[in-house]
Amino acid sequence: MLAFKPLPSLVSVTLGLALWFVIPVPDGVNPEAWHVLAIFVATIAAIIGKTMRIGALAIIAITVVALTGVTNPESSKGAVSDALSGFSNPLIWLIGLAIMISRGLSKTGLGNRIGYAFIAAFGKRTLGIGYALSLAELTIAPITPSNTARGGGIMHPIMRSIADSFGSSPESGTSKKIGEYLALVNYHANPITSAMFITATAPNPLIVDLIAKATDSAISITWTQWALAALLPGLVAIALMPAVLYVLYPPELKRTPDATSFAREQLTAMGPLDRGEKIMIGVFGLLLILWAGIPAMLFGPEFKVNSTAVALLGLSILLVTNVLTWDDILGEKSAWDTIVWFAALVMMASFLGKLGLIGWFSGVIEEGISSFNMGWFGMALALTGVYFYAHYFFASTTAHITAMYAAFLAAGIALGIPTLYIALLLAGASSLMMSLTHYATGTAPIIFGSGYVELGTWWKAGLVMSLVNLTVWVGVGSLWWKVLGYW
Repeated sequence: MLAFKPLPSLVSVTLGLALWFVIPVPDGVNPEAWHVLAIFVATIAAIIGKTMRIGALAIIAITVVALTGVTNPESSKGAVSDALSGFSNPLIWLIGLAIMISRGLSKTGLGNRIGYAFIAAFGKRTLGIGYALSLAELTIAPITPSNTARGGGIMHPIMRSIADSFGSSPESGTSKKIGEYLALVNYHANPITSAMFITATAPNPLIVDLIAKATDSAISITWTQWALAALLPGLVAIALMPAVLYVLYPPELKRTPDATSFAREQLTAMGPLDRGEKIMIGVFGLLLILWAGIPAMLFGPEFKVNSTAVALLGLSILLVTNVLTWDDILGEKSAWDTIVWFAALVMMASFLGKLGLIGWFSGVIEEGISSFNMGWFGMALALTGVYFYAHYFFASTTAHITAMYAAFLAAGIALGIPTLYIALLLAGASSLMMSLTHYATGTAPIIFGSGYVELGTWWKAGLVMSLVNLTVWVGVGSLWWKVLGYW
């Protein structure tokens, strides 16, 4: 059995070879940059086509960069160092470590306890269950950088158990009773919470890195700055989403007093907080305090702790207390997988910038947008709209962000849009665009695959929520960022 899909592999290799050997290098572009682009495009095409597991594709891409020496033609040793340079990026390790830490949520059962606690408090009506699911997801978002694990691995089983308790299932043809609505809420909470914290989805640190590179480190967004910027638009979006979906796809069952009883039964069966859960809560609180920079605020800048060092501290505590074992860490395949493929994509994106290709491409975008003679706000909307709805053609937010974010940010800066404003707007769009399709991110096929929502309903709900979320981020976000002095 082949380890790769032949047709998508042929397409990706053909694209890479065509860029390298057939398509002439445009004027103003460094040949080495064009060759890095060929490897990059082939890799992104392979990711979109799901040719192989993304980690395996990353290793192949790193190998090609090292062997061809495109980043350093004069030194084979230097080319290998360049190819492996992504592994030295602390933001990549921040996400990997945070995924390892989040394993404790499922191992200890704390994630389920949080979900059932919200349902016990708000679950007397179906709309209340929708808000309970959303608030539970928001609560665990800061320490679950895998949005797939959060929405699909933790929240979806809770949602399904609630739907099943009311006799609503795809198999019995009763999805519209309550299951369809809850599945839609389960999914659409995920893009919003992913947009609210650097550590809520894996690509967000990549965005931080791309912003720093685009501004020569003049803008280095911190965990606190991101969370504060997304706080108000995120809360407004979370407040609107369950209600909007309730109006669009009203469940047949409106009152659900049994849901609170069901949740309380689950909590009773779990018993009181055990030692592991208490330690997880303590580590969760410590991470938030240190990531938010509270010691530095209280005692001075010398007490500021690097975000990746904070994640290392949290993981170390869980290992010392045996909440997590080293076997747990070794078994956290998604963390190691993320570290590998992030390293490859960050490395290639970095050299596309260093070799001048991002600057050239952003100039092309800038020229196209500026020809419409709009003010900077109109140009920001145009850039964000094109960037956002291009996600219909992507099955990976990481691939989309890696391919397009830096160029659109550079174009926005060149067009005179306030730098931090366009950086934050595109950053929000990078998560919110997950709402569009049933293949938009890893969480989508899990929830869609459970069968509660028909394809047409999924796409219609995705389009409506994309418009609602974008309106909130542009409207509320713009005003909020003005108050914060970000533009």
